[in-house]
Amino acid sequence: MTSSSNKLCKPKLLIGEGREEVLFLNAFLAHLNISDVQVEQYGGKQGFGRYLKTLKVRSGYQEVVSLGIARDADDSAHSAFQSVCGALNRAGLPVPSKSGEIALNSPQVSVMILPDDENPGMLEDLCLEAVRTDPVLQCIDEYFQCVNNIAERQQPKNMAKARVHAWLSSQVEPDKRLGEAAKAGYLPWDSPGFDRLKQFLQAL
Repeated sequence: MTSSSNKLCKPKLLIGEGREEVLFLNAFLAHLNISDVQVEQYGGKQGFGRYLKTLKVRSGYQEVVSLGIARDADDSAHSAFQSVCGALNRAGLPVPSKSGEIALNSPQVSVMILPDDENPGMLEDLCLEAVRTDPVLQCIDEYFQCVNNIAERQQPKNMAKARVHAWLSSQVEPDKRLGEAAKAGYLPWDSPGFDRLKQFLQAL
């Protein structure tokens, strides 16, 4: 479910695909002491266009000065960015020239394609990069190698998600989802892996 019927009550709006992204982004903003950004979900890629089309008629929209959009690259960062730009254009909103840059209109619009504006992947890949020096990852990779050696067993369809879940299971409270873990402070926000996203959030 999106937040498209709620009032926009802050001057900056940041939107992500789903609930996990909202929790994650709110946690990162709190770490950065940024309090003037409202974070919402747009209900996945299929809901993105609908979300944008209703945005302009929402209460408080006229006071929004900045719109930030976070989306997974999945198979292609370029294709994901082009898809976002197409939806922005159809909704009559400013379109940035490339991912990571700001369209200086009213509101200004910026786009971050996860994990790094360039490579395929998603939020989970970004988090894995941030914890890459954690020795636990070696244990996790050995575990999945063992699983892979069991030929008749079906392998995880999304290895990034599988590795993140395994990493989360090694934490003090092993049953948290990624967004909940971010809120609980399990992620190393000062890791260089988060630098690009940090710059994006600070520029909103």
